[in-house]
Amino acid sequence: MPHPTQLDTPRGPARVDTDLPAAAPTSLLVLGHGAGGAVDAPDLLALRDAARDAGVVVARVTQPYRVAGRRAPAPAGHLDEAWTAVLAALRHRHPELPLLVGGRSSGARVACRTARAVGAAGVVALAFPLHPPGRPERSRADELVTGLPTLVVNGDRDPFGTPAAAGPVEVVVRGGERHDLRRDPTGTAGVVLTWLRAHGWAR
Repeated sequence: MPHPTQLDTPRGPARVDTDLPAAAPTSLLVLGHGAGGAVDAPDLLALRDAARDAGVVVARVTQPYRVAGRRAPAPAGHLDEAWTAVLAALRHRHPELPLLVGGRSSGARVACRTARAVGAAGVVALAFPLHPPGRPERSRADELVTGLPTLVVNGDRDPFGTPAAAGPVEVVVRGGERHDLRRDPTGTAGVVLTWLRAHGWAR
């Protein structure tokens, strides 16, 4: 069962749902939600289950604007500020574990933008929105340039586009999936788990 807590941030209270593995943990994976979504998205829940069962502490973070009941996302700077505050608290709780950050869509962007600042060892980006639909000239590819091992999992039918692999950024494109990655969330979680194991972050 998850352990929900509320953490204060400069942008209001955030909610953190933490799931602990049965055995000694191997790493800490912190996940954020999409712009108008929540931490119970199918791909996030499937990843939580797979990672927890492989020895990973999984914390799913609900941003303050969603805790307050708003669907419209806060500005990027506010998201990053709240996320960074939550990560500081989680690092204090689990100082001995390698820290992995990630999320889906907007949450993946926040994780990428702040990965270096929070001391992450790697990044998991589900449904990374490379550009607004129909606007490929407005690329967000620079956000993926963190220098850290990064896994991007996108669908081949995602209207937000799919980044190209480069350097430490590995990209897995899942056939038949759109931006919500709802067709086969267990398969998506399996892709991430394979990557975590390859880096020694999961059993």
